[in-house]
Amino acid sequence: MARLNLTSLRKMKAEHNKIAVLTAYDASFSHALEQAGVDVILVGDSLGMVIQGQESTLPVTIDDMVYHTQNVVRGSEKVFVIADMPFMSYANAEQAIQNAACLMAEGGAQMVKLEGGAVVADTVKQLTERGIPVCAHLGLLPQSVHRLGGYRVQGRDAEDAEQLIRDAQTLQDVGADMLVLECVPADLAARITAIVDIPVIGIGAGKDCDGQVLVLYDMLGLTPGKRPRFSHDFLADTGAIPAAISKYVQDVKSGQFPQAEQQY
Repeated sequence: MARLNLTSLRKMKAEHNKIAVLTAYDASFSHALEQAGVDVILVGDSLGMVIQGQESTLPVTIDDMVYHTQNVVRGSEKVFVIADMPFMSYANAEQAIQNAACLMAEGGAQMVKLEGGAVVADTVKQLTERGIPVCAHLGLLPQSVHRLGGYRVQGRDAEDAEQLIRDAQTLQDVGADMLVLECVPADLAARITAIVDIPVIGIGAGKDCDGQVLVLYDMLGLTPGKRPRFSHDFLADTGAIPAAISKYVQDVKSGQFPQAEQQY
């Protein structure tokens, strides 16, 4: 059975059909997400926090990502699978090509995701010229959390907002096929989504993005400590994990999620 591909995702954007994305890290959840109608699974470096118990995503290695991507691919047949490139695994283009090749050839990913704006444009160009699809990531960058001074909303002032718009355009121009916007004001995310031709997936970026992504453990209410403002406990609403995932998909597709209280 053929997996969903980039052509299908671009068509969903063009036809204003919302794209439902969740993270997963193992075969069992991968299967459950596919059964519930999730379009895209992101094997996120968030596994460092929710699986490994790390304080941030920074300790996650490329070997960790390959291992968990393999598991997710084995557990699914139809979903589109994206794998995060972990911290300092794409410090230069040569390193990025080698590690991205591992994630695709060994891990089975269909796309890799990396964080950063114009500073990673050459790396994105080098990857895409070699046939490696790239999802860019702008706004809050978890791998740069120490430089950003914590988990804060990005793009609130006019100068920062214009820089994010320029970065999005630049990344598309050098070949990025998808974009994640994290923790940016909803009106700014709507502008970027309208400007670029590639699918834009939001997390804490309002409902006008082409799709939504959440960390699986956040939307199931399983993450220790305070849940992010942009998330919602779907398990509390439904009482069962399969029903919670299905409800998430339905709410993303219908535009019921996110609500005003889950955006900035």
